[in-house]
Amino acid sequence: MKRVRCPKCDNFILFDETKYEAGQSLVFECPQCGKQFGIKIGVSKLRNRQKDDNPDETVDESAAGAIVVIENVFHYKQVIPLHMGDNVIGRYMKGSGINCPIETVDPSIDMTHCIINVSRDKKGRLKYVLRDGPSNTGTFVGNDILGDRERRLIEDGTLFTIGATSIILRTADSTEE
Repeated sequence: MKRVRCPKCDNFILFDETKYEAGQSLVFECPQCGKQFGIKIGVSKLRNRQKDDNPDETVDESAAGAIVVIENVFHYKQVIPLHMGDNVIGRYMKGSGINCPIETVDPSIDMTHCIINVSRDKKGRLKYVLRDGPSNTGTFVGNDILGDRERRLIEDGTLFTIGATSIILRTADSTEE
């Protein structure tokens, strides 16, 4: 099964792509907003989706860990690699310049919602520090909201929430065990 996104309301529509041939044109009507739009099977003008790029939670060896965005009504599960330095997390928008975009329609996620800084401690181990963007709805670790200038040291398996989206940190060290 494949899904297409309505260009008007971002609602997903599922269809069985095996019933159609490459190059065939299809017309859909969104059940949510009534918008009619067409697609061509096997042809995409959009960039590769993170869903296709990162199907599982394995952390790339060249990355400094990853965040796992848990699937909910606003988006699908996504695994986004982290790098050394500041990793700016927020809602994907073309040309926004953030380096950890979440493809979502969650209105409570800001374009620059929070930041995870990855560095090395005195013993050479990776250290992950989370701070709010600042954002309109806040960044929560457990049930605690981060203050304006507060920084929180997080580790493998830490669950944090931005808007209506839950995210789990997967450190680069977690795959070596």
